[in-house]
Amino acid sequence: MRLFICLFAACLPAASAFAQQVDETSLLNDKGEDTAILNYSAYKRSLSIAGVLQTRYMASLTKNVDVSGKNFDPATDKGITNSFLVKRARIMVRANVNDHFSANILVNLADFSGNPANKVLENAFIRYSLNKYFNVQAGQFRPFFGIEDALPVDIIRTLDFSNQYYAFGRNGWQSFQVGLSVFGDVTANGQLRYYAGVYNGNNRNQPLDDDNTKNLYARLEGTIGEHLTVAANGGTGSLGGTTTGNAYGGDFTGRIDLSHKWKLLIMAEWKSGTNFTAYVADTASPKPALSRYRMRGFYFFPTLRYEHDSPRMRAIEFSARYEYLDEHYRMDSNPRQTVIPNLSLIFADNFFATLQLGVALDFFKKDQPLTAVYSRNLAYAQLQIRI
Repeated sequence: MRLFICLFAACLPAASAFAQQVDETSLLNDKGEDTAILNYSAYKRSLSIAGVLQTRYMASLTKNVDVSGKNFDPATDKGITNSFLVKRARIMVRANVNDHFSANILVNLADFSGNPANKVLENAFIRYSLNKYFNVQAGQFRPFFGIEDALPVDIIRTLDFSNQYYAFGRNGWQSFQVGLSVFGDVTANGQLRYYAGVYNGNNRNQPLDDDNTKNLYARLEGTIGEHLTVAANGGTGSLGGTTTGNAYGGDFTGRIDLSHKWKLLIMAEWKSGTNFTAYVADTASPKPALSRYRMRGFYFFPTLRYEHDSPRMRAIEFSARYEYLDEHYRMDSNPRQTVIPNLSLIFADNFFATLQLGVALDFFKKDQPLTAVYSRNLAYAQLQIRI
């Protein structure tokens, strides 16, 4: 018995040492819990709802021009020269299924106030994010083909997007399209980024493509220093069975810190592209070559921002966007120039509550009576709330 006790006591130090050995292959944390993720189905799952409500009062400052910009004959048409309206009532739902898959749905309920055909639904896409170098999304979205596509859709720093944006959107180069897109960083520091994709090119909410040719686009974007970004865009495509056309352009955005309180924000963009809608609408026989139907535009958008930083007034912005657009510069050129001086009073950070006051001044080289191609001035007061 005495021999057995001695042998047991001799084994105790060895047993104690063995119990303190760290198992480097164990999946248990220091609390004895299993840290291995065996199912990523709901990893980082979340649901968020956001939106923007934009209400507006407009008044025409030009005789015999209504609030839509159309010249009218007062003998036969009284014309609506001032009006309140709801321009945007957007609701966006984003669902993160897990850390790789997400879905985004954006609708504009304000479209129900008019003819909602082919409207209302704006974004409707699924995104797969492998890492910062590779992301792919499929569905309905805005191709990254300029500054206004890259910026959040619910931040509008002046009356509206540029005339160029809407002109290129009507021709399938911008705005909401149905297709597939890939994007991500090229460099580890994120200073060089790429965007590329393929899509139908016949605009949003269409059940099918209107021809068998798909639009292709690419954008390369680089950041120089801390506050300057330059980019180049290019694309090819068609609309309604036309022959293949193209579009290309470049842009830059920058910020100059003048002082602790004052900042100068600058945006500028130039683009040229095929005007498919003008080609399709032309009834001439035979038609000129598609290469004759070209549009081009440029805008310069400086904004002087004062950081007020009081509890109720966060910032004040003074801006004056200048834009030049010619939708038929190779045939029947009639350029449109627009100047929009604007004052923004920002009551909540990141444009969550903003009051905007300004005037849109439009000048055409050749006015066309009884149409919207007519020089005019429009005053506006606009309140936008992000949620």
